[in-house]
Amino acid sequence: MQTVVHVTHEAIQKIGGIGAVLEGLLTSREYLQTVPRNILVGPFWPSEAHGEQRLGANGEVLYSSLDQLYRSPLAGHFREIEQEFDVGIVYGRRKYFDKDTGVTSTPEVLLIDVARFDAKKLGTFKFDLWKTFGIESARYENIWDYEQYTRLALPAIAALRALGVCSDAEPCVILSHEYMGMPTALAALMDPMHAQFRTIFYAHEVATMRRLIEHSPGHDTMFYNVMRAAMASGHFVDEVFGDQSSYYKHSLVKAARHCDNIFCVGDYVQKEMKFLSPDFIAVDSQVAYNGVPHFRITADEKMASRRKLQQYCQNLLKYKPDYVFTHVTRLVPSKGMWRDLRVLEHLEPMLRERNETAVLLALSTEVPRRRGDDICRMEQAYHWPVVHREGLPDLSTGEAVYYQGVQEFNASSRNIKVVFINQFGFEQKLCGMRMPPDVEFMDIRKGSDVEFGQSIYEPFGIAQVEPISFGGICVFSNVCGCAGFVRKAAGGDTPNVIVADYTELPERSPRTEDLLAIGQSQREAIEHKVAEYVAGELLHRLPRSPEEFAQFIDRGHDLASRMSWDVVAREYVLPGIARACKASRLRQIA
Repeated sequence: MQTVVHVTHEAIQKIGGIGAVLEGLLTSREYLQTVPRNILVGPFWPSEAHGEQRLGANGEVLYSSLDQLYRSPLAGHFREIEQEFDVGIVYGRRKYFDKDTGVTSTPEVLLIDVARFDAKKLGTFKFDLWKTFGIESARYENIWDYEQYTRLALPAIAALRALGVCSDAEPCVILSHEYMGMPTALAALMDPMHAQFRTIFYAHEVATMRRLIEHSPGHDTMFYNVMRAAMASGHFVDEVFGDQSSYYKHSLVKAARHCDNIFCVGDYVQKEMKFLSPDFIAVDSQVAYNGVPHFRITADEKMASRRKLQQYCQNLLKYKPDYVFTHVTRLVPSKGMWRDLRVLEHLEPMLRERNETAVLLALSTEVPRRRGDDICRMEQAYHWPVVHREGLPDLSTGEAVYYQGVQEFNASSRNIKVVFINQFGFEQKLCGMRMPPDVEFMDIRKGSDVEFGQSIYEPFGIAQVEPISFGGICVFSNVCGCAGFVRKAAGGDTPNVIVADYTELPERSPRTEDLLAIGQSQREAIEHKVAEYVAGELLHRLPRSPEEFAQFIDRGHDLASRMSWDVVAREYVLPGIARACKASRLRQIA
């Protein structure tokens, strides 16, 4: 029986992209038929939940020394591990359920409380990491994010052995979801029973490259041109951007070269991994895209959701727009939300000529969900979310910066308005009484005419492409991983997708030094040019008749069905796991 261990910080709660991947794989029939046993491993984080609720509402606790629960027959083994490493263990199961397909799975969950740890064993392990893999833990000891995943490694491997994952018949595959799982993967490679483990680094991003792109005023326009030119000349990230070893994530991700395989969620991620160092040129790696939700809806169902969004706009702005645009995302610099406004600046006079109107509902926040009663008070006091005020419970610092751009656009635009909904969730009890009572979150996905997602860094971008199954036009950057998957699934271009290329330079210099000098002014000039192109394409493609809406829905659902989690599991993930299991190459350990 194939066992796959997922080392992740999202073992209990879905926080971001990794949680979406786990949810997709663990409700995929294709995946579960081949991998019936899955174990989610992560650090234990204190919360308000206790006892039976330690593993969430859909969890079952079988062992927890924190709560004196000892239902597992392995309780004695777990207790020995806790005493050996001076840690705590919570073990049980968590239920995943897809209400649309009816697929259910109950992976095991193993959480390690590493608040305390045997100092001598930790020091020995860190020395072994340096001696075997060149990782200098002393540089990162004051960074808890590094420390907790380093402490997780040894007791996690010991607990996995107690769970019986090691077998001569079938190796246990450890999937390191991002840098967080790398210490555990490296501990498996150094384990006396290492032959019974296989390790795969699941690159949901390349942390080094994300930091460089976000912190540079030239963003993706600069970085990807530099990377292309540098790699063509045989140069790598440290040579071009300086020594990155002070960044703990960089050191852990570089250690992925010792794994049996590397899953890259997008084509650019695979290139970024190879840009890390010459060691990665010969390392086995493959693209393993994320899956896309796909549901069959009728044109009438889309129109029903669309009317709800139009009515919401009527309640807020006193007009019903001809088109509803959306952007559902986290409010972080990588999402490039200012690019939406640049597109709308060009689209607004075009719609004005046609006597048509639109609204952009930007659903984004950088803080946890606001309380419903706070939303109601803001709504009554100053008409949130049309109007905002700085300071919690309303605008956080980053939200205030984005809202300044929204205010500037709304002040000069007549036929398009932007409504910034800085809330997590989309229903009346979370978004105020002016939202129609029958609105639910899926309405903003089903009813959207256009979903924006023109990120400066986006390893894949599930959110950008979610509305495609419902006939929405998806606009995203060429550097988004989903762009490559769409191209392969569609066999070329499709009217349902507009790919914005912000890396195309009017005159491309072959000199890396010239490309490194690309700054904000050059990037913004390119952004305005690309935004004009996107606006023109939208004006041309937006459906205006029932027949056109039906065509977009049929075409979008067909495309999304070729990008499902079953397709991803069958064509990418499972073959990659099989290749790692059969790996016989000699590991080159520095």
